[in-house]
Amino acid sequence: MHLSKKCSAFKVVLGALVLVALLQMIYLSFLSKLHGKQQRYRYSELFGSSGKKNVNPEKNSRKERLRYSLSTGGIFDPSGQYRVYKNLIKSDFSTNQKPGADASSHFLALATHTSINNLHHLNSLVERWQNPLSVAIFAHGQDVKFATALVYALTIFCPQIQALVDFHLVCHSGQMASFPEQDREHFTGLEDCAAVFARLETHRDKYQNYAIGGNGNVSYPNNLLRNVARGGTEANYILVIDIDMAPSADLHQQFLALVMRREPATDEVFVLPAFEIRHVRKMPATKSELVQLYQVGEVRPFYEELCPRCQAPTNYSQWVNRHSQGLGPLDVAYTLSWVDPWEPFYIGHRTVPLYDENFRQYGFNRISQACELHVAGYRFSVLNSAFVVHKGFKVQGEFHSRKDEENRRNRLLFRSFKEGLKTKYPSSPRRC
Repeated sequence: MHLSKKCSAFKVVLGALVLVALLQMIYLSFLSKLHGKQQRYRYSELFGSSGKKNVNPEKNSRKERLRYSLSTGGIFDPSGQYRVYKNLIKSDFSTNQKPGADASSHFLALATHTSINNLHHLNSLVERWQNPLSVAIFAHGQDVKFATALVYALTIFCPQIQALVDFHLVCHSGQMASFPEQDREHFTGLEDCAAVFARLETHRDKYQNYAIGGNGNVSYPNNLLRNVARGGTEANYILVIDIDMAPSADLHQQFLALVMRREPATDEVFVLPAFEIRHVRKMPATKSELVQLYQVGEVRPFYEELCPRCQAPTNYSQWVNRHSQGLGPLDVAYTLSWVDPWEPFYIGHRTVPLYDENFRQYGFNRISQACELHVAGYRFSVLNSAFVVHKGFKVQGEFHSRKDEENRRNRLLFRSFKEGLKTKYPSSPRRC
């Protein structure tokens, strides 16, 4: 009798376990179908047919604009080595900009460049800038597909990027970008803006700085990218920085107020002192915050360890020690003449000389342009409270193996470039 009761209880327990297992299987099956349905919905959001009634017309319009941009095949750069898709995807701001509209919002734009492994920095840059931004992306090999797909996803799932960012794509002339409709693997799991940036984060360590294409034999055309980003905006004034940098907060509004009070000279650019900050630190928004970090060694002049002379003419001690520390309105603190080998970051009018596109990879790509500004007669007005900050300290040993070789090659190119400036500006008494 006792044994019979035990068997009966065992059957009840076993039956309950079977029932629980069955319910779990049904639940997991439901979740799987739900996830599949969500993915199909997200996929239809990205690539839904034009004839379907449930497709958002705005998203469909963006898709068609991307199709058109890609169908042109892009244009070749002057060297014939690169293919440029200018305005691959335009922002809502640029698309809706009408002649005669309020120009204040498009008075100053930020232009930047990147390879796909650094595109994740765009999130924090847009959050800080919050105004029109032009981004030129270089991609090689399979990254051309990945870049096209992820840029499209960014403009669908990230409202702020959709509203403000114009994207341009550069690849080798032998490669072409295509509409990413068949590349479903790039979109699996993408349900919102955070998921797109998480996917970009997986590419951040794909290759070392400037070592693109596995063996590092692919040249990163930094000056071509800078010019493409510059040319991709209709703003009157442009600030060109690297994508892993950030300007001080509210710079757009402050600079507009400055220009309303004081009309810039035609031969004037506005320098923003450049700093670098430890990776673990939060990016400072104001001069007061920056100076506090500077005084305890958490912030230092840009390139201080690698090339202190390259930024020293900014005169950091004078800028940091000014009594106001940026508490008043943005203004010019002092004006400098260019001296070798200064590489300032600056706000310039859209008519300032372009970057020389013969410079690629590491070395002399920015100094060559600053040198030309000097020979062309420009003066460098340092702003009293605006600045740019690079994420992380630049240190020896973090660069790719061919850095020194590229630097030597570009040094020879720079000598030739300086000789060319004598012909380009024959009446200028200035030399580099």
